[in-house]
Amino acid sequence: MLKRQSRRDGANWVIGFTAMFLARIEGTVVATARHSSLQGCRFLVARRLEADGTAAAEPNVVVDWMGAAHGETVMVSTDGDIAREKFGNNTPARMVVVGMVDAGQHFKAAGSAA
Repeated sequence: MLKRQSRRDGANWVIGFTAMFLARIEGTVVATARHSSLQGCRFLVARRLEADGTAAAEPNVVVDWMGAAHGETVMVSTDGDIAREKFGNNTPARMVVVGMVDAGQHFKAAGSAA
């Protein structure tokens, strides 16, 4: 899911996209030093899920306050506004877990073999 955003940046308009994607939780990240706005948050290692359900090669570190568990499928938002609303305007967080998936269904593209 992409959400088109535009904002005025000085004399120019900046147009970008905010994405939400499904990911599988593969582990945790331990941080002995962290930004003060992220005290009490968990950092998780998550791999984006492709449309066919396979995991992408590159892992992402996401911020979690919902209690996602290892192996769980979650919905991740790259919208920094969600993190700023939750953790304060100066937080460096961007990718956050915004939901835990109970069930999902994969759809084949039109004209592809079943």
